[in-house]
Amino acid sequence: MSRSFARAGAALVAVVGLITLHAQEPLSSAAGRAVVQDVGLPAIDRGLRDQDPPRDARSKEGSSLAQADHSETLAYKRGSVIVKFKDDAANGAPAAASKQVAGEMVSRASWADFDIVDISAEADPEAAAAILRARPDVEYAQPRYLNHAMSKPNDTLYPNQWNFPAIDMERAWDIQPGATSNIIVAVLDSGMAFKTTTIQYRSLFSFRMTAGGPLYPALGTVNVPFAAAPELGESGSPRFVAPRDFIWNDDLPLDLDSHGTHVAGTVGQLTNNNSGTAGMAYNVRLMPVKIIPALWDDIFGSPNDGTDDVVARGIRYAADNGANVINLSIGREDGGAAPVVTDAIRYAVDKGVFIAVAAGNARADGNAPNRLAQSAPTIDGMVAVGAVGKTLDLAYYSTTASYVELSAPGGDQRAGGTTAGILQQTLDLDLLETYDRPVSQYGPPRADSFGYYYFQGTSMSTPHVAGFAALLMQQGIRNPAAIEAAMKQFATDRGVTGRDDFYGYGIINPRATLRGLGLAR
Repeated sequence: MSRSFARAGAALVAVVGLITLHAQEPLSSAAGRAVVQDVGLPAIDRGLRDQDPPRDARSKEGSSLAQADHSETLAYKRGSVIVKFKDDAANGAPAAASKQVAGEMVSRASWADFDIVDISAEADPEAAAAILRARPDVEYAQPRYLNHAMSKPNDTLYPNQWNFPAIDMERAWDIQPGATSNIIVAVLDSGMAFKTTTIQYRSLFSFRMTAGGPLYPALGTVNVPFAAAPELGESGSPRFVAPRDFIWNDDLPLDLDSHGTHVAGTVGQLTNNNSGTAGMAYNVRLMPVKIIPALWDDIFGSPNDGTDDVVARGIRYAADNGANVINLSIGREDGGAAPVVTDAIRYAVDKGVFIAVAAGNARADGNAPNRLAQSAPTIDGMVAVGAVGKTLDLAYYSTTASYVELSAPGGDQRAGGTTAGILQQTLDLDLLETYDRPVSQYGPPRADSFGYYYFQGTSMSTPHVAGFAALLMQQGIRNPAAIEAAMKQFATDRGVTGRDDFYGYGIINPRATLRGLGLAR
């Protein structure tokens, strides 16, 4: 979880009857977007953004993306539920269960061991799921809950990255210098700036950012330029492995938000290249997997949302395609448990994948738990991560709960201003978030321009743990449970003695862990 859409009033307010259609050539892509060309101008670097005002850690407020035909903000997607049948269920069980909720079984999606049952758009998914759960042949059933994003090397901006000295990374890098390309870290998020290309989209509805606010018009068919973030790697580089987009159903998980690219930077920003910022495990390969839509994806009519089933499929995809570590800087506070996601996490851990998940950003707003993180204590090899600021005190937003296991730098701009956030290169928000401008200046986004931004959130703390896991894996500790145990054993205790709901077992200490395991040179 990271910076909030709240500053932009992100929830689209439907304008019924004002949908504008433009008489232009239709896109060739059935999904509503198409590649125009796989070449483009070099990425634009607009430098350090240290004078921008602090951005709130991202939470559910303002992160719900509503299509033009939606008039309500719900914790789940209407019209369908998730169900998993037991292995010994009779052949006719799916049909019988669907009939019981007046629904229809949908063909099973890729990377899923569960099914989707379509129900009436007017039906209550919570009630339908409860009916299905009561069947003896059903393992679990749940609504399709919606998730959201949770934000000395010689690199020129490394002095601005207080977070790495805070956890003694310089001496840790002396022991394990950034892992190698043998380790793959999957970043399951809003996408990643990994490719230079031009994509054609359609914007077919008008909207308001806030109720009673100005009307932003439909843009019609537009071409959007993308570029690979210079500090992540060149477009087409073998550094980017098995990209997959579960929001658009293709292999172009392009970032239209900035969140995923920023998170990926903390995991593996190119380091010791006399440029920009550094990353934890700077030699690993990165797997971009898009499971969370940006506001622009919604404006352009992406076919899928960031529901629990989409998250579960993304986890299974990453595990099946060679990921050693998965970073989940995402989650949700609303709704019930997420058995479909927990099941997928167990599947991945059983395949040898370590998983880091954000603890949540709700401490200052009711402290509701991140439902995706709650199973961490029951799964050895999955860690829920809280956030601390420059003083190493718990960040004002970091959710406290019994499932919090470790903490890492996530920034606290309320205590220290803009530069107390976590600095990484990501998309230039001035050219991306054009819906923040007056209507007269609103237009298509650009995703080929970059800047160095300070974000805050448990989204920013989580990739520190994912990168740390990659360093341990490079040293030969491949069992996810062993990695978790080592991190906890050598964490720097904070707060009350021993584990607590604020810091978990403490703040990660990569140097002490590597030395404690006898890995020091």
